[in-house]
Amino acid sequence: MENSSIEKKYSKWIIILSIFIPVAVAFLFVVKLKDLGIDAPTLPFLPPIYATINGITAVLLVIAVWAIKNGKITLHQNLMKSAIGCSLLFLVMYIAYHMTTPSTKFGGDGAIKYVYFFILLTHILLSIAIIPLVLVTYVRALAERFDRHRKIARITFPLWLYVAITGVVVYLMISPYYQY
Repeated sequence: MENSSIEKKYSKWIIILSIFIPVAVAFLFVVKLKDLGIDAPTLPFLPPIYATINGITAVLLVIAVWAIKNGKITLHQNLMKSAIGCSLLFLVMYIAYHMTTPSTKFGGDGAIKYVYFFILLTHILLSIAIIPLVLVTYVRALAERFDRHRKIARITFPLWLYVAITGVVVYLMISPYYQY
């Protein structure tokens, strides 16, 4: 298959996933499984697990950049696939948690409350933006369009790293307020 046709083949899926995932996640904050008549257990143990996965993603991203800068292409490819896999695992756990468990409110007061909401808001907005960026970056590598891959990866990497790190920070800041 020609390189540009690989990009075209995946472009509709990138658009579909880039819209569907944020809409589905937003929906989960409004409707829980119990609201649909489905009896499911709550999953309060998931946030520390998916926060850890976010941390692992951040580490994988940093090592992957180091690998490619040192000519370790196969290592870079494997690390990036692992980072994508971790992000997918995070997403599944995050969705499962929010489908079954009531949301936790941040209980801090004063300046820390504004810091928390700033970090949370930027995390959420960039987590929406990172979906198409990661997918396009990956597809360009898959299509062996490395000039275009590098160009977008310079944008994708810092944003994805920020999302991964702030996911951990948000968890650490809200974790004292979880009801177990």
